[in-house]
Amino acid sequence: MFQSNQIPKPKSQSRQRTLALLGVISEGFFSRLSFGLIAFALPLYARHLGLSLTQIGLLASLNIAVSMALKPFIGWLADRIGYKRSATLAIAMRSLMVLLLVVASSPLHLYLLQVTRGVAKAMRDPAMHALIADRSAKQQLAATFAWYQTAKGTASSIGKGVAGVILTLTAANFGWVFGLAFMLSVLPLMAVTVLIPQHQSSQLDKSPVQAKKPPATHREPVTQRPLLKTNLLPFIGYGFLISSIGRMLRSLMPLLLVEYAGLSEAQAGFFYLVSTIVTLVSTPVFGWLYDHASRKGVLMTRSLANVASSILYWVSPTFAGFLSAKVCDRVGAAAFRPAWAAMMAEISAGDKSKRAQIIGLMSAGEDAGTVVGPLLAGLIWSTWGVAALLGTRIALAMMAELYTLRVVRTMKRPPLRSLNPIPHLSRSAIITAQIQR
Repeated sequence: MFQSNQIPKPKSQSRQRTLALLGVISEGFFSRLSFGLIAFALPLYARHLGLSLTQIGLLASLNIAVSMALKPFIGWLADRIGYKRSATLAIAMRSLMVLLLVVASSPLHLYLLQVTRGVAKAMRDPAMHALIADRSAKQQLAATFAWYQTAKGTASSIGKGVAGVILTLTAANFGWVFGLAFMLSVLPLMAVTVLIPQHQSSQLDKSPVQAKKPPATHREPVTQRPLLKTNLLPFIGYGFLISSIGRMLRSLMPLLLVEYAGLSEAQAGFFYLVSTIVTLVSTPVFGWLYDHASRKGVLMTRSLANVASSILYWVSPTFAGFLSAKVCDRVGAAAFRPAWAAMMAEISAGDKSKRAQIIGLMSAGEDAGTVVGPLLAGLIWSTWGVAALLGTRIALAMMAELYTLRVVRTMKRPPLRSLNPIPHLSRSAIITAQIQR
């Protein structure tokens, strides 16, 4: 009788975990579908309102800059109000921003809305990553993030394609695009609200700060190194370096394809279709490999792919050469995205009372690389040419390989693997356990 009463509980917890993961993956798909529409239409609309190319570039990067500045602070807030509540507020704010785009009629409106989008991004990203980290089984962490990234990447491509079709059929009526984007932006709000439970006995849904702390004991507490001041900086720098290298060519890719390689616009568009297919196939594979095979091998794939693609862009500026290089780039990105997300989850697990704050800090480093990489690439290209740009990217990618080895070694150290997994064991007990291991 006792056994029969105990069976339903784990089943219920497993069902709640599955629904919660379905909720965050659905949120990622529909959010990116909505903003895929905006990513395609917003630069064109800004041009329609009279903005220059420089001003459009500033508009496109403004939300990332705002997010980068605010993530550490809003991550701290998410740890205190709860991850679901923080994510819900962020998604609601983004929906309002998309709705206001329908009536935006001046460049100032666009800039203000991009600032709002940056605030929402800073609020959403750490909370959603923390939710996935809490819901995923440890042995499937990277695989879960891989499916999340796959859903986002697929939806982004679909959204951009749909926006192009709508603008063509409606003679560039941007109101139709922004209106559809608003309707789609409501769906992730419903997914998070309905599928992710607010409270459950296992405390999976609570912010770590809200969870009940264990009673104090007379045993000596363990003195720990401050994670945010000592252990975290190399990882913030790692995210910055990898992101800046990966983004160096992204904004310049259309110019490389058309002006440097001499390809047609139709051939250039085909590259993005291939990128989508590669992302769909390879991202889940690399997520599984990170969990079950070699985290070092998966992480090093990103920089190796950057080196290979840069060499191909350099020595073979043809359709076949650029297509091969683009495939290399997408394989590298597919390997890095779930691995980086899993890394943030593993590191933040060392101090769950600051999980969203830690994720926010690491993600802010990645955002900084997203801003700096294209600026550096544009400066090098305009000053010394394409060969210098690709040579610099190769050198930085080789440096990143060495950095990857350092990061992997750091993750194996006891203070990072677990910041006192049993908080009230004595120092001598922990040392004895480590010796026995």
